Amino acid sequence: MELDLRPVLDIGGLLVSSFVIHAGLAVATLLLLNPLLAKVGARRVIWNVPLAEFGLLVCLIGLYTLIL
Repeated sequence: MELDLRPVLDIGGLLVSSFVIHAGLAVATLLLLNPLLAKVGARRVIWNVPLAEFGLLVCLIGLYTLIL
């Protein structure tokens, strides 16, 4: 299995690291998940909410890096 990893993306002549794109997608996903987590009531059972959000952000960045 060969992975076609592109370390740099060319967006209109501007070279952007693919990690920045993955991090941006992860932040956007986290912003969409926050109201859902609040509605479900997950914040009541999470001891440290910022730490849980950071862990979820790291997991999402890794997921986007593997998928894209």
